[in-house]
Order: sequence, then C-alpha cells, then structure tokens
Amino acid sequence: MTGMMLGGMILGAILLWFSHRYAWWRPVVNWQRPRILMYHMVQPHRAGAKFNGLRVTPERFEAQVRWLREQGFSFYTMSELWAQWDRLPERAVAITFDDGYADNLHYALPILERYNAKATIYVVVDRHDRDWSTYKKAHHNSGELARETKLSDEEIRQLVASGRVEIGSHTLTHCNLRTTPEGAKRHELLASREQLEALTGKPVRSFAYPFGIYSADDVRLARETGYETAVTTIEGIDELMPRPEPLDLKRVKVSGKDNQLAFVMKMRGGRRGWSK
Repeated sequence: MTGMMLGGMILGAILLWFSHRYAWWRPVVNWQRPRILMYHMVQPHRAGAKFNGLRVTPERFEAQVRWLREQGFSFYTMSELWAQWDRLPERAVAITFDDGYADNLHYALPILERYNAKATIYVVVDRHDRDWSTYKKAHHNSGELARETKLSDEEIRQLVASGRVEIGSHTLTHCNLRTTPEGAKRHELLASREQLEALTGKPVRSFAYPFGIYSADDVRLARETGYETAVTTIEGIDELMPRPEPLDLKRVKVSGKDNQLAFVMKMRGGRRGWSK
C-alpha cells in the first residue's frame, strides 16, 4: 500500500467520523420553527463522574447563549413561547433545565442576565438526597445525583424574583411514569404543581416528563391536572404550523460533551449524528 493510498484512507475515515458526529449534511430546519433546548446542570465537569454529559460547563453555556444572542434569537419561557406560538419571530428559543440543581442559580442565572435571556426550570419537589437515576435503571446506583446540590426553596424564589425564570413541574419525586400506578401518577402531577405554585406565588403551567418516559395516557393526565405545555426528551424541532400537541413537545438536547460546533449543528438540524 502506497503512502498516498494510506493517506486517502485516513482522510476518508476522518471525514466519515466528522459526518457521523456533526451531521453537517442534515438540512437546516426552518428558522421560523422555535427551538426548545434541554439542559440539566451548568457546572464544571468532575473527574470520573458518570453523569458529566448532564454537566455543561459555565464557559460552554456562556458561549452557547452568546451565540444565540449574536444570531438574533429571541428568548422565551415555555409559557411565553406557547402563548405566542402563532406570532413568534424568526429564531425563537426556549432554554429549559430539568431537575432543579443549585447551579441553575449560581452559574446559569448570571449568564442569562448577562445576555438578557430567559429559561424554564422543571423542578422535582422532593429533590434533596434522592438518586432518581435508579428509578429508570436499578444499576445506576452510584449516588452521584443524590449528592448533587439541589435548589433550596429560597433559591427557587430568588430565581423567580429575577424575572428571567419560569418554574415548571418535574413531578414530586422524579418518578418513572411507566411503572407508577394511575392514581399515584395523578398525585405526582397535581400535587407537584400545587406545591410549586404555593412556593413561588406563580402559576405552574408547564411540565417535563421524568426520563422522557411517557405514554398517550400521561399526555391526557398532564392536561387533566392543569398543564398547558409539556416537554419530552424526543430530539427535534416541532413544526410551527400546524400547531403541535402542546403536551408532547420535542427538545434539542444539549450535552456536556458538545463543543461549540456540535451545538451549532444541533441548532441547525435539531439533533446530532447519523443515528440520533
């Protein structure tokens, strides 16, 4: 094999990897269609941690929000986004966070303030010292999420007082809806909304399905318990028209492993990679 042939094979492998990772070939989704972004934590990565994919570093989060601002995006909470769905400007975005980690206040909020941005945070009511990763897969019992500092009630009120954050529900306990009986599910959705409303003094209109696990019955249940919108973990960007089902909305997943190019490609196409 000649050096030229070997070089060509290496270049081809690199191009194949690049295409698979960044999906540069995927068509750009019309910028008139709003993007809903899914985050969890904004904090430095931890050596050897299982869930660093949930941790977007403050530097990367700021670069992402700065890019959105520079590209002319308008920021909305989820309730604002749905209320204005028919008349949204081109390049509308809703930033969402799941679970209710303390770094959402200490790291994320200052960045939101710096760039005049907004977010919706889906809070687990009974969130302290709870390792809910095991509710999906029993072997995920490292205790890492249980040890992660969650927002206190006072910190949630600080977020609301900032005028930049809407609080949504993520159930009482981050339960697995697939394995939870109907009556208990209804309690998880209804009681969490009522308790968060009492805590914040604001209506709680939006919901996030724990683990992204849900069924048509859970969509119905979310509607019956008073929610106007609900977000999933299905990757993608919903159509503007006809209006999507508001209790079954897609999101663009932002991983702690995404570099800036990966983030931009996701914003263009809604998801990453050949098989994602």
